[in-house]
Amino acid sequence: MPPTEEHPVHPASKPDTRTLATVAHTAFFLLLGASLVRFLLRHPGEPRTPWILALSITLALLYVLGPALGAAPTARRLLWLGLVVTTWMVLVVLAPSFAWCAVPLFFTALRTLPPRAAIVLVALLTGFVVIAQLQLAKSFDPNLLLAPPAVAALATAVFVHMERQAQAQRTLIDDLIRTRRELAATERREGTLAERQRLSMEIHDTLAQNLSSQQMLLQAADRTWDTDPATARAHVRTATGIAAHGLAEARRLVHDLAPPELADGAGLAEALRSLDAGPDIAVRFHLEGTPAPLPDRVQSALLRIAQGALANAREHSGARTAALTLSFLGDQVVLDIADDGHGFTEPRTDADGRGHGLPAMRARVRQLGGTLTIESAPGEGTVLSAAIPLEPAP
Repeated sequence: MPPTEEHPVHPASKPDTRTLATVAHTAFFLLLGASLVRFLLRHPGEPRTPWILALSITLALLYVLGPALGAAPTARRLLWLGLVVTTWMVLVVLAPSFAWCAVPLFFTALRTLPPRAAIVLVALLTGFVVIAQLQLAKSFDPNLLLAPPAVAALATAVFVHMERQAQAQRTLIDDLIRTRRELAATERREGTLAERQRLSMEIHDTLAQNLSSQQMLLQAADRTWDTDPATARAHVRTATGIAAHGLAEARRLVHDLAPPELADGAGLAEALRSLDAGPDIAVRFHLEGTPAPLPDRVQSALLRIAQGALANAREHSGARTAALTLSFLGDQVVLDIADDGHGFTEPRTDADGRGHGLPAMRARVRQLGGTLTIESAPGEGTVLSAAIPLEPAP
């Protein structure tokens, strides 16, 4: 099946397609040049020579315009193909030696037209080749009658088989990508549920139990405050100790929720410098301005935004490089993430429910009183900038 807007060429098959197109284009111009030289050598000074030269140049110029129109069967592409075939037919009528230029045209027709229409055009071109060769022959030759159809049938069968193989490969790759995304989504959901369960157990076994004990001790102190002040004060001291222990547990839980890249006192700059977007994207980090201490919430939010932006670049943009720039501007800290991918016009949501990274980034920045700016256009990459205000130093 020829590639269309509904069946685009997968990136994995583009190199093979370009190689085949280059070979076909080269063969066309070689055959066209050889046919013209053959005609000039065998028919010097004939009245039709200017017409042959003009038609040869016209056919060459028309053929050069083909790659600029793409391979999809648009109206301009179909008009171009009609002009090429018509010019070639007139040229064959005037000089049958140009008939073998039809072989590269087989490839052009098969790439441009739907399968049935392409086969009809290939059969028409083959008929012209047979007639032209029989005109050139001094006597009847069965090979001239059978060889062109055999070559056309072989070329068509090989091309159709390659297209079916490419389509099967594209389908398999799309299935693998979809399966990988579904598996990743499932793992994330399972990880989220496991983490929620762990946190609920931690909160139940520590904070909830401590709060329950404090409540009972304070109630007991209230009941005995007038009759036994010493016991009541002991209950209050015990509740105070339990509250201190609960506060320590709460801080431990908050520390466990912080990104591991920021653990052990690692700063935001070191965490950003260590980020990786996979083997296909080179990540560079730049630090501008004088680093200042940042609240844990700001560091965590900026690190998560950088991780999300790099994940989007890896999965959606086709980028080769990405640059992270952390700028300390006195009253605010700014993180810029720029990639050289194909960009987009507006955020999209994938069929598997993904595509909520940008809203999550905006929510993180909004909670800290900052702003998130996105600049992108098709073919021009994407620049994401998160600016968060900082409290002035005392």
